[in-house]
Amino acid sequence: MSGLLAVIGKGKDPKLVKELSKRMSHRGPDENDMRIMANGSVICHESLSIVDLHTGKQPIQGTNNAWMVHDGEIYNYQELKNTVLKEHTFRTKSDSEVIVHLYEEFGYNFCNMLDGDFAFVVSDGDDYIAGRDPIGVKPLYYGLDERGRIYFSSEMKSIADQCKSFSTFPPGHYYTAKTGFVKYYRPEYEDHVKAVENLNLDLIRDTLVEATRKRLMSEAPLGVLLSGGLDSSLISSIAARIYAENGKRLPSFSIGLGVDSPDNIAARKAAEFLGTEHHEIHFSVQEAVEIIEKVIYHIETYDIISVRAGVPMYLLSKAISEKGIKVILSGEGADEIFGGHLYFRNAPSTEEFQDETIERVQKLFTADLLRADKTTMAVGLEARIPFLDTTFLDVAIRIKTEEKQPKTYDGIEKYILRKAFDTPENPYLPTEVLWRQKEQFSDGVGYNWVDELIEYCAEQVSDEQLAGAAAEFPYNSPTTKEAYFYRSIFHKYYPQVSAAQTVRKWIPKWQDNQDPSGRANSAHVNADKEISKTRVVV
Repeated sequence: MSGLLAVIGKGKDPKLVKELSKRMSHRGPDENDMRIMANGSVICHESLSIVDLHTGKQPIQGTNNAWMVHDGEIYNYQELKNTVLKEHTFRTKSDSEVIVHLYEEFGYNFCNMLDGDFAFVVSDGDDYIAGRDPIGVKPLYYGLDERGRIYFSSEMKSIADQCKSFSTFPPGHYYTAKTGFVKYYRPEYEDHVKAVENLNLDLIRDTLVEATRKRLMSEAPLGVLLSGGLDSSLISSIAARIYAENGKRLPSFSIGLGVDSPDNIAARKAAEFLGTEHHEIHFSVQEAVEIIEKVIYHIETYDIISVRAGVPMYLLSKAISEKGIKVILSGEGADEIFGGHLYFRNAPSTEEFQDETIERVQKLFTADLLRADKTTMAVGLEARIPFLDTTFLDVAIRIKTEEKQPKTYDGIEKYILRKAFDTPENPYLPTEVLWRQKEQFSDGVGYNWVDELIEYCAEQVSDEQLAGAAAEFPYNSPTTKEAYFYRSIFHKYYPQVSAAQTVRKWIPKWQDNQDPSGRANSAHVNADKEISKTRVVV
């Protein structure tokens, strides 16, 4: 929805702060504004208008002296206005404004009242609070400069050269000068022994439908990412049904190296079944490698799988944005919740399986969510993630682990999610899409993409450069030519040690081949074979 920048403390030149904020103008191409507080603090906002297109300009003032900036969406804002904030007078119709009023009403203790995806800063005289949503759907960084001023920013490009040190703001926390970091999101599912709930397929289906429905909140044009995989196809199916109830047709989008890429083939079948207004994007390897540097600049990571997936995601997002779409629904999160990555088949015990699903959800903000947000927002497009709705997480993660572990069902990953939506009397998807084998996005767009990308990177890096990688990059040293190539580009824009430390490399467990591609797992079945017709009935 936007980019925010706040510099808390005296003496920072407001003109410079505004220029720093403009480094994120891609996040908010519709308008921007700045507020200089009485104590010298400065808050800025780059806005992508989605809810309240006419009066919701930020920063937004509360009832008195508090001002706020916010990135994201608050899905229960109307409910909050009708209940705990019913005595408050609102200046706008924006969902964002409830944040500053909750601060005025409850002080620091209000983040658990918000149902949404958010990063925000409220500044009130010498007091302030910054917060981030429970899972980290929206990015946020914080840092300190040599004068002791604290910075909060949606992207690190606005603060990296201003702070002596900076880091990623942890999801599910808020921060104030008086309290430091406070973890407000403490779900029961974080303890694997709490996975004790019996399988309820109706509840899984109903909560995901509701999570998708609330994320259709928009006054701006909205569409869905439809890769043809289970996750995006289910979200597309649910959204298409809701659109059809209102007499509307949902736009859907897929991307691949050509018409015969695994994702485009499956997406075409799903779109035809769902009746979406489908758009198929094709790209070439040459076109893709030419934008690697731009993508790394935007996604602010050198993680291999994030770059591999980020390049086609950026190309797809650009094509979607050029069609006037401002909001897109995506299927991230299901693999982590249900143990859908192929390496989960090798989990040595139910406890380790469950712990890995929990950790992968907790670490999504370092990889898939970072890539999903920054590749879309690079072109003024907001991604929403229904699978990471907190109510759905409470339902899905706490199901008994033995119900979820793939080997229980002949190795079919995410079996219970497939089973919940396997409704023959009113099907959500064609059988061959519902039961399609897992493909990671970087593989599904076309197997040649990763293979030729690795080859391209190898041509750009000499043996001598790789041999000296540990000396050149002592922190998190690259060990392959592909990793070295990405790291050298990242270092060009973000040379600070603090920047390198924000990156977490995604490495699959329980398999010999440590390449993050799904095809590195021995269980993978090539997608040029007939799509699996396996359908388990119990």
